[in-house]
Amino acid sequence: MNNSAYALLKPEQRRSCVVFASPHSGRRYLPGFLERTVLDELTLRSSEDAFVDQLFSCVPEFGAPLLTAEVPRAYVDLNRSPDELDPALIQGVRRSGHNPRIASGLGVIPRVVSNGRAIYSGKLSRTEADTRIERYWHPYHDALQALLNEAHRSFGQAVLIDCHSMPHEAVDGVSRGCAQRPQIVLGDRFGAAASAEIVDQVEAAFASAGLVVTRNAPFAGAYITQAYGRPSRGQHAIQIEIDRALYMDEKRVEPSADFEAFRDVLRGVIAEIAGLQSRDMPLAAE
Repeated sequence: MNNSAYALLKPEQRRSCVVFASPHSGRRYLPGFLERTVLDELTLRSSEDAFVDQLFSCVPEFGAPLLTAEVPRAYVDLNRSPDELDPALIQGVRRSGHNPRIASGLGVIPRVVSNGRAIYSGKLSRTEADTRIERYWHPYHDALQALLNEAHRSFGQAVLIDCHSMPHEAVDGVSRGCAQRPQIVLGDRFGAAASAEIVDQVEAAFASAGLVVTRNAPFAGAYITQAYGRPSRGQHAIQIEIDRALYMDEKRVEPSADFEAFRDVLRGVIAEIAGLQSRDMPLAAE
């Protein structure tokens, strides 16, 4: 199923309480956006979770749905609240308190891409910002919540795996204090977004594939894990960050020679996560 805001791959038969989603892998760069930006397309793509949708494309084979963004993060960031509007970019927006994401130019309509490079030479109208949110942000999140509701009705519990990638240097500070450099960072907002039992199972799936896993540092989860992680209601959300060096050339934004091999490794991890169950999870409804 497709529309202009997202792509949804559904299994022939839903067998899993897990929903996989990739809000930052969209790469449909609209002509009007490319005309407006002062950056070239390769620079714009530096903020993409490039190829994450392809890494997880096998998800429906294991009875779970995969929801992916169509438009890029540089155009509208689906992992931000719709009211995280940047007054330095959008006309008519008033400053209200300190929000570090907005201050750094990474609101729902981003002002910069990686390394603080400005996307535009001037400001956007409030109408333009509102149109992007209405056309792309809301449909994606409506679809995401519908998938989680469906999982909860069928299985008594819903687990969101929010799939992202991270620059290789992102864990430099973490790796200095670890025996091995982390390759996967799981974010559960320090236990607020998912039960420890489920996060343990997700970590074990990556670790059994030979990957080095850490939790909540340097990424504990952003808007999506905060908004959808409701473990007391049987709705869990875990953010996954994958080191881009495992499968891509970051400078060229191209798959590396290791891409297919890593995708094969990830396939086994996905199969294990799709089959996870809580001891308290009831059997699927008939």
